Amino acid sequence: MAIQQKLHTKLVQKLILTPSLQQAIKLLPMSTLELADLLNQEMVENPLLEEVPTEELQPAEQQQQQEKPADQQPADKGDSWDDADYEYFFGDYLDDGYRSRTPSEVKELPPIENTLSTAASLADHLEWQLSLQTDDERLKRIGHAIVGNLDDDGYLVASVEEIAAMGEWPVADVERALQHVQTFDPIGVAARDLQECLWLQIRHLGLEGTPTEKIVTEHLRLLQNHQVPEIARKLGISLDDLKEHVEIIRNLDPKPGSRFNPSQSQYVIPDVYVVKVEDQYVAALNEEGLPQLRISPVYRRLLDKTGAGGGEQNDETRAYVKDKFRSALWLIKSVDQRQKTIHKVATSIINFQREFLDHGIEYLRPLVLRDVANDIGMHESTVSRVVNNKYMHTPQGVFELKYFFHSGISSSFGESVSSVTIKQRIRKIIENEDPRKPLSDSKIVSILQKEGLMLARRTIAKYREELKIPTSNQRKVLF
Repeated sequence: MAIQQKLHTKLVQKLILTPSLQQAIKLLPMSTLELADLLNQEMVENPLLEEVPTEELQPAEQQQQQEKPADQQPADKGDSWDDADYEYFFGDYLDDGYRSRTPSEVKELPPIENTLSTAASLADHLEWQLSLQTDDERLKRIGHAIVGNLDDDGYLVASVEEIAAMGEWPVADVERALQHVQTFDPIGVAARDLQECLWLQIRHLGLEGTPTEKIVTEHLRLLQNHQVPEIARKLGISLDDLKEHVEIIRNLDPKPGSRFNPSQSQYVIPDVYVVKVEDQYVAALNEEGLPQLRISPVYRRLLDKTGAGGGEQNDETRAYVKDKFRSALWLIKSVDQRQKTIHKVATSIINFQREFLDHGIEYLRPLVLRDVANDIGMHESTVSRVVNNKYMHTPQGVFELKYFFHSGISSSFGESVSSVTIKQRIRKIIENEDPRKPLSDSKIVSILQKEGLMLARRTIAKYREELKIPTSNQRKVLF
């Protein structure tokens, strides 16, 4: 069979993502801070993009009247360049760029107060004490090595032998330096395990040789398992006498270094504010710090001038400006579409979760992406991108947009109850239980069944673990 080359035509249909569509999809999952960084970067790379000055951020009607007086308006000069359709498709974006969609009746948005401060770390605190309490240079060097091997809770994570090998120091000198560091504030620091940590604090309180010390050194495992009667039998004392010693241990700090290494609070800047205007909730986009972009008038005039003249250099300049002009227009349009889509999704969530906004978590209704997608006439994947990594400020607190989407569980009364509402109910049941007789998972199942919620015991156990609530045996209070 001979191999031949032929030309033929074929008509096919296939989905192609244009660069502009890819850009619009890329902007959707971004948070407001990420979008602000992107726009600032685009302004650096594209000379046709510029930020609207603050004094020009005013209603569009006034801006158009002030920017183009009647005596300066051209009559009908015609199209100065080929792509005149841009004036038709992007007319709304050519003057002042993207316009804010914050409702005009919202005078003031809820503020967020950041109260971050820098505190001394555990290592700084210990090294400061080390520099004051000894002049022995070797002891200082070993002490610095010990401090450098403490975790955030203040425990020593390296063995004495490993520290000795770091500087080729004798093990006896490392032991002496460790005992010296263990006298520093906070008491209990540089311990190698929980037992030693508690013992250091008991020694500092002057309770050596008491039943309190014996409980920590000999019966700590029994205490962790709430086997108090067994401890009383081994020590030969009554439960009433044992209560005092257990109370002392309970007030000791098992993580002495944690107060110097607190977890830093990450303050969330909401992308959407829910503001109540009269009897209705309104979604207002948070655009603080988001640059308001427009096409530079200087370069637009340059584009018109290059269209009138000729020459190879003029054509090259015109092609460059046109390319940047298209890129700038598509970016402004994509940002505008992103904000519109977020506003639509937020408004839909508000409509579905009106009772939650009024009364709290107990009234959160089941909601899936499909419900919002059908409500606003968009695809579920679009809604999924919108709710990703975005937060909403509501009268009930700040929540991630994903928080409002939960599956429902049917009750015997014919209603569908959100899984978040059930978790909240479990939390309240446990908070109101008798600490001496905590409720088991099976008992919680029976309580919820009386309320019309038919759940399996393993489901209750799963929700309890997600709420980080210990088992009934661990919650039991003996005294």
